[in-house]
Amino acid sequence: MAKILVTGAAGFIGYHTSERLLARGDEVVGLDNVNDYYDPTLKEARLVRLSKQPGFRLIRMELGDREGVERVFREERFDRVIHLAAQAGVRYSLTHPHAYIDSNLVGFLHILEGCRHHGVQHLTYASSSSVYGANTAMPFSVHQNVDHPVSLYAATKKANELMAHTYSHLYRLPTTGLRFFTVYGPWGRPDMALFMFTKAILEGKPIDVFNHGKMRRDFTYIDDIVEGVIRTSDHTAEPNSEWNSDKPDPATSKAPYRIYNIGNNNPVELMHLIGTIEQSLGRVAEKRMLPMQPGDVPATYADVEALVQDVGFAPKTPIETGVARFVEWYRSYYNIGD
Repeated sequence: MAKILVTGAAGFIGYHTSERLLARGDEVVGLDNVNDYYDPTLKEARLVRLSKQPGFRLIRMELGDREGVERVFREERFDRVIHLAAQAGVRYSLTHPHAYIDSNLVGFLHILEGCRHHGVQHLTYASSSSVYGANTAMPFSVHQNVDHPVSLYAATKKANELMAHTYSHLYRLPTTGLRFFTVYGPWGRPDMALFMFTKAILEGKPIDVFNHGKMRRDFTYIDDIVEGVIRTSDHTAEPNSEWNSDKPDPATSKAPYRIYNIGNNNPVELMHLIGTIEQSLGRVAEKRMLPMQPGDVPATYADVEALVQDVGFAPKTPIETGVARFVEWYRSYYNIGD
């Protein structure tokens, strides 16, 4: 049994990760500010479920609270940290840029400092597939350079990877960054396409389909994401003895540092996703075709070879299975009949 800090425990991935850790007997301390980026009642409902389980405690705190975060690390003495808290969303960064700096950069520094000074054995943290930015070579590989972000959110996530490497190099802190591809499933985020489409269709409202539907996403089911998070957290990052500074591999290092993609390795057309939702709901969506929004990318596709090689896992849940499970949860949670 380990004592693990999970930041963003009230969030989508943080909630499911905490649940899985508790189920196997770990002690979980959640840290979350439960902000209103999306409906806080959904976050509170997740926390109610977690709070019923022995071994879970929540600390309500801003990542930007330097003294508070330092105190938590000093008093709790965590074995490992899974850092999932962040200001998310590509489009939101167009109108609220400072929130991304406060949470994703300043907040991440406080986590790094806490790990450095208080004996944390391994820091696993959320990066994002957004870091691939202007890259178009598919599938996206962790061995590619990612130097051309197209959103501030992506830039902060790339910065997290660089900051983590610095701490791995200077202080030998093992760090692992996880580039999540489009995550979906029960208890999901209301700002994500699956949630918004389902809500609109059930309410008889049109859905906004960007880039006229010509988009592909590597939709990855939440259970697969959590499996990847826990397996990589358990697998402490180690130096790559074959790392060559003349041909530097971005995904590894002479320092104890690793980067992995966690994606389904099977991109799905946006229109196929919509069709799958329609089939699960038994209703047809009214579609409003729109151009692609600033900061967005037309396609994502994960190469997960490094994940398979190091921890023996690859996501594999079909989109039809995952969407059906989400729709079942949505109807139950919001008490909506057929």
